[in-house]
Amino acid sequence: MEFIIKISQFLLSLSLLIVLHELGHFIPAKLFKTKVEKFYLFFDVKFSLFKKKIGDTVYGIGWLPLGGYVKIAGMIDESMDKEQMAQPPQPWEFRSKPAWQRLIIMLGGVTVNFILAYVIYVAVSFAYGDATVSVASLEDGYWVENPALLDAGFQTGDKIVSINDTPIVNDSDIGLNIIKAEKITVERNGVEKTIDLPEDFLGQLSSSGRKDLFEYRVPFMVSEIADSSVNAKKDVKVGDIITSVNGEKLKYFDQLSEMTSDLKGQTVEAEILRDDKTISTELAIDKDGKFGIRPYGNHPKFEDLGYYDVTRIDYTFGESFGAGYRKFTKTISNYGDQLAAIFNPSTGAYKGLGGFKAIYDQFSSVWSWPYFWGLTAFLSIMLAILNLLPIPALDGGHVMFLLYEMISGRKPSEKFLERAQVIGFFILIALVLFANGNDIFKAITN
Repeated sequence: MEFIIKISQFLLSLSLLIVLHELGHFIPAKLFKTKVEKFYLFFDVKFSLFKKKIGDTVYGIGWLPLGGYVKIAGMIDESMDKEQMAQPPQPWEFRSKPAWQRLIIMLGGVTVNFILAYVIYVAVSFAYGDATVSVASLEDGYWVENPALLDAGFQTGDKIVSINDTPIVNDSDIGLNIIKAEKITVERNGVEKTIDLPEDFLGQLSSSGRKDLFEYRVPFMVSEIADSSVNAKKDVKVGDIITSVNGEKLKYFDQLSEMTSDLKGQTVEAEILRDDKTISTELAIDKDGKFGIRPYGNHPKFEDLGYYDVTRIDYTFGESFGAGYRKFTKTISNYGDQLAAIFNPSTGAYKGLGGFKAIYDQFSSVWSWPYFWGLTAFLSIMLAILNLLPIPALDGGHVMFLLYEMISGRKPSEKFLERAQVIGFFILIALVLFANGNDIFKAITN
């Protein structure tokens, strides 16, 4: 069921982004009376799942879900239709249109992606508002398990004070500032300590194979008890909170492993909070020192119990435009920082570059519309920025040559553009193989 939910979100988000991006090219092409021969969701290598010709355009769905495309007549693109390009230019072809019209057509896709992201952020702000956890409310700091963080010198219980001297007020501020982090100041046992991060810190995070950074310290609330668990038939239920083991108070789940490490294979007395009442029961510990019980990582009740404070902000319709704009610009800035880090080999951030599996993994295993739309907005911005890279075969490559033509007054030869398209295609293939190869490598090694 988890796979079905995630793959459904992945395909829905991807399809929406692709169709709207290509629509951004299609609409101005039609407005400028340029013939569009194909409009496809996904690639139709050898055959299509569906196709129908309406007017001059064949609309279809391909079988290879790696993107989509519009084929515009008289344009040197990934189709490399040399036969058409060898014919005299026709007035309805892309190459016959003024440079400014061709520029608008090429920028149409990324423009729609940026507009879509902004509209989503506005709509989500209005519909759901914002919720963030105050760092000050995490009285006993964060739970740290990621090997890269431990190696850098962080410990469970650290409170994040600042990143690069920028004060951290809300938990969400950590993710926004971690990409460019060179030093992080924490409060440990009432004393502030500055931890200087290694230059390849981002690479170490990627190599760790873990997604967690600084996690909330939460109680041991029972989420699931497997049938094979040593406690499958014990008096323990989903929603119970285990508050003590052998008379020793258990405030946070992260304290459990140390408490049970010397109790492997034994039965212990435990206290459980159930429906606001404390009850005593016996629980078994397996040979690995575990209860065989899956805990909740997050739950609304944790706020009620005082483990952290959630600040909620609701926006009026008018206020949502400003809130959406702030999220929009922050996301663009943050993704720009990520790209800068990826193209700087010394950071090691390129190790975290992922392909389709990495994107799929970002979707939630439970259907959450706020999360889905937030991730879709981010992917829309990512698609826009990547398409603007000045690589032939991408929109940015076409824009680069068009700007050259408009500034110099000289149009690059079709032979040059064909060769540039081939080079750009191989660059893209190399990037796709590297990104998806990273996914495969991580799946094998982690």
